[in-house]
Amino acid sequence: MPSARDVLTPDALAMLQAIAAAGSFAAAARSLGVVPSALTYRVRQVEDALDVLLFDRSSRQARLTEAGAELLREGARLLEEIDAVANRVKRVATGWEPQFTIAVDSIISKATVMELCESFFALNPPTRIRLRDETLSGTLEALTSGQADLALGVAESSTKAAIHGKPLGDVSFVYAVAPHHPLANAPEPLKDELVRQYRAVAVADTITRGGGMTFGLLGGQDVFTVATMKDKLDAQLRGLGCGFVPECMARAYIETARLVVKKMERPQRVVRVNYAWRSVSRSGPGRALQWWLKQLERPTTRAALLERHRGV
Repeated sequence: MPSARDVLTPDALAMLQAIAAAGSFAAAARSLGVVPSALTYRVRQVEDALDVLLFDRSSRQARLTEAGAELLREGARLLEEIDAVANRVKRVATGWEPQFTIAVDSIISKATVMELCESFFALNPPTRIRLRDETLSGTLEALTSGQADLALGVAESSTKAAIHGKPLGDVSFVYAVAPHHPLANAPEPLKDELVRQYRAVAVADTITRGGGMTFGLLGGQDVFTVATMKDKLDAQLRGLGCGFVPECMARAYIETARLVVKKMERPQRVVRVNYAWRSVSRSGPGRALQWWLKQLERPTTRAALLERHRGV
C-alpha cells in the first residue's frame, strides 16, 4: 500500500482542492479533463494511505469531512510554501544569500538596525535575515565561528584572513552612578580603594570559549552581572551598582540628572568600535552582504548605530 508521502503530492493536493471547489467528483473530473472513475480511484488512494475518509459520499455532492477540510487547509499552506521555495531558489541563483546572519553587540542601537532591516526587506529579496544579540568578545566570535556573516560593534581585531573590518567610530565611556548612590557625593577623583567597596555592574561576555573580556572591574569588588549594556544602564539607574557606561547611551540620563558622572583616578576609556564581515566565496560577497556594506559606508548610518539609543 502506498504511504502518505507517496500519495500526498502537490498534484494530489491540487486535485482535492478542485473536487472541493467543484462540489462533485463529476464536475471536478470535467474541469480536470479526466474520467470520474480515475478521480475516484486517486482519492481512494489518498484516503487509504491516511486511513481517513476525506469526502462524505452519502449524497451527490462531494462534501468534505472534518479530516478532509483539515487536509485542504494544510495542503493549501504546503502548496504556497512550495511556490515560495521555488521562487526563492530562482532568486538565490541570481546571487542573493538564502540566509544572512548579523551579530549585533549590545552597544549598537537596535532601533537603527531595525530601520536598516526595514529598508532591506523593502527590496523584497529572497534572503532571510537573522539577528543575534552578542556582547564583547562574543560579537566577533559569532563571526569567526561561522555563525554570523556580519558583526556590528566589534571591539577587537581578528587575525583571520577571511575576516575584514572597518571602524564604526569611537565610543567614550564615563563612570556613572545614580544620584542616590553613595559614590554620587564622594570627593573626586574617585580612588580605586573607595570604588572597590561598592558593587560594580558588569555585562556578561557572550563568548563560548575562554574567559572573555572585562572592563573597569577591580580585584575583590562585588559584581552584579547582567546580559546586555542596556541592562547595565538600567541597573545603574536604579542604584544597584556602579561602573563605566557608554556616554552615547547614558547621555539623556546624564542631562536629566538621573545619572551622575564621576571623575576617576584612572584615565577615561575610549574604545574603537568596528563592523566586520566574513568572506568565504571566491566569487565575492553575496548581494545581501553588498547591500549592508554599502549602507555602512555612510557616515550617518555609522553614527546612528552608535548614537541613537532609546531610554531603558
